[in-house]
Amino acid sequence: METNVNVQAPHASYSTGVETAPVVSTKDWIVTMLLLIIPIVNIIMLFVWAFGGNTNPNKRNYSRAALIWALIGVAIYVIFFVLIFGAVLSSFA
Repeated sequence: METNVNVQAPHASYSTGVETAPVVSTKDWIVTMLLLIIPIVNIIMLFVWAFGGNTNPNKRNYSRAALIWALIGVAIYVIFFVLIFGAVLSSFA
């Protein structure tokens, strides 16, 4: 007995109706990283890429994540500074 099964080839392409962002090239990532190692420019560019209107979604998400990590780092730094400063001041009392 033979059964007919309609199997689609794995290489067949189909449209999902969802538009995807273009791939960020290696050259673009190298330029991005070069800009991010320059003081002051890095902060400005992260804000431009994170909240600018015409930025690749991949670079926008990376910039937002980097800003969140920077905010977490600053918060931890402030907490440690307050704890150490408070401990030093309490030793003088």
